[in-house]
Amino acid sequence: MSETTVFALAAAALVGLGLYGAIVDPRPLRKILAFNLLGSGVFLIFGVVARRGAAAGFAGDPVPQALVITGIVVAFSATALATALLRRLVDLAGTASLRDGAADAGRHAPPDA
Repeated sequence: MSETTVFALAAAALVGLGLYGAIVDPRPLRKILAFNLLGSGVFLIFGVVARRGAAAGFAGDPVPQALVITGIVVAFSATALATALLRRLVDLAGTASLRDGAADAGRHAPPDA
């Protein structure tokens, strides 16, 4: 089994675990982590595609590398924003859940000073 195949299988496993976590787990923090796992799998897939092209004798293409680097920066920024919003939700509502009375609890919280 070649290195490229191992990386492709690892990428598929990361994407599968990320999708499973994003669909099944209702907790917001776990969903954020699942989306990060999914994104890491996609970045690894881009790397595998670029490596297979280079192994086939094609000239090195910098576009997949640029996409991965840009994607990492965007994923980091989106994760920071999502965790900040989740923390704000916990401060206002007292819970990280959006179910049942969690939305009503935020309306009765005292305003910020």
